[in-house]
Amino acid sequence: MRIYLACTIRGDRSRLAVARALGSAIEEAGHELLTGRFLEDGVEDEDGRLSAAEVFERDIRWLDACDVLVAEASGSSYGVGFEVGYVLSRADRTGKRVILLYDHALRDRVSRMISGNAHALCVTIAYRDTEDARRQLQDALGA
Repeated sequence: MRIYLACTIRGDRSRLAVARALGSAIEEAGHELLTGRFLEDGVEDEDGRLSAAEVFERDIRWLDACDVLVAEASGSSYGVGFEVGYVLSRADRTGKRVILLYDHALRDRVSRMISGNAHALCVTIAYRDTEDARRQLQDALGA
């Protein structure tokens, strides 16, 4: 499967280790990780060389090309929210799935649009630690 892993780029990167573990789990299961560059240090500097329109067009191409969107949604990120909304708003036609993960310890600060998501093509996972996030993602992917 082609997987778009969404995580905060410009905002709070404190969950980067979790996102990297999710990326590793995706690749180890033999899936194609379209957004691996989002997990690199300095990604904001690289993306900063592109215009906002170029970033938007690139990311929409990746979203259109993916089979599944996996989102680490613990932090506040308009981009991650947009990506989730984009995929889910079309999921009934495209069949794409979304897997939302967030840190259970932050449940009172995570948007209720994330923690309460009950869309039929979305799985929402509250994880306890990095290994739990990794394991639950593998289960959700059927890996």
